Amino acid sequence: MPKRLSHAVLLGVVLVGAGPLTAQMLSLPPALATDILITSSSAPGLSDKEQPNPQQDTRDRIYYPGDTESFTPLMRKLGANILLDQKEIWTSPFHMRRGDAKWWIGAGVVTAALIATDHRIINTFENGRTQVRWANNISKVGAVYTLIPVAAGFYAFGVGLDDPKARETGVLGAEAMIDSVIVSQVLKTASRRNRPNSSKEPGQFFDGGGSFPSGHAIASWSLASVVAHEYQHTIFVPIIAYGLAAVVSTARFGAQQHYASDIVAGASWAGSSAGMCTRPTWITSFIAMAGCNRRSSRWWSLPTAHSG
Repeated sequence: MPKRLSHAVLLGVVLVGAGPLTAQMLSLPPALATDILITSSSAPGLSDKEQPNPQQDTRDRIYYPGDTESFTPLMRKLGANILLDQKEIWTSPFHMRRGDAKWWIGAGVVTAALIATDHRIINTFENGRTQVRWANNISKVGAVYTLIPVAAGFYAFGVGLDDPKARETGVLGAEAMIDSVIVSQVLKTASRRNRPNSSKEPGQFFDGGGSFPSGHAIASWSLASVVAHEYQHTIFVPIIAYGLAAVVSTARFGAQQHYASDIVAGASWAGSSAGMCTRPTWITSFIAMAGCNRRSSRWWSLPTAHSG
């Protein structure tokens, strides 16, 4: 038990990196929110007042309609933005403000508490063969090989019908998932936690496993955050997007592939990639939208912290 508790504390400390960026997203001042909104009619020759906030990034990271119409400029900007995303994600703990402490401390405490109680929580369900089989099949909805075609479908739909919003959703969704896969693999390699169904010491950290965090949770919540943000003016799209992400997360738990802490950590980190594209609601992913607020090519108003 002391060993398990020490692992919980250690992984809690690792996860507090999500806190500073989450806090920054929740506490964007109105002036900054205005600075990062760009209209669809904007062109490269913007006035000083219309330029992206130079205090955040001096490079133009916005996807203009022309950037998503042609392959070469799209790939060039997408690659550059992914590199900038990763820099923001991994350095966010070093840019923490004093007022952010409550967020990263809270993230660490919740994660540590879940890790310490995972072996009890995992037995919430019956965990029979039928349940595990069905849960495994359902969770395939949140696999990267399923979600990438979804993002590609948005882009293809936008190209076919000349719909800039659909094109942008596809591009940001792809960026979100690439960011999420990178972060997920780094954390899995670092934690090496055994899965609940492992034949040797389930839940043990630093033992060669790949349970922490849940890659399905990170990817599905990342794409869901992008889609919900882009179509926030509708009623059903955000509900469906977040609902499917929740179903995938629950299925991974029911399939005995992940502990509760793995899933919560994945959903929390998913907002880092998705989180700067829209302020988090109740559980935005920490990966899919890093910097997207500064890249939206249309006039979107940022949702408030109470909008979810």
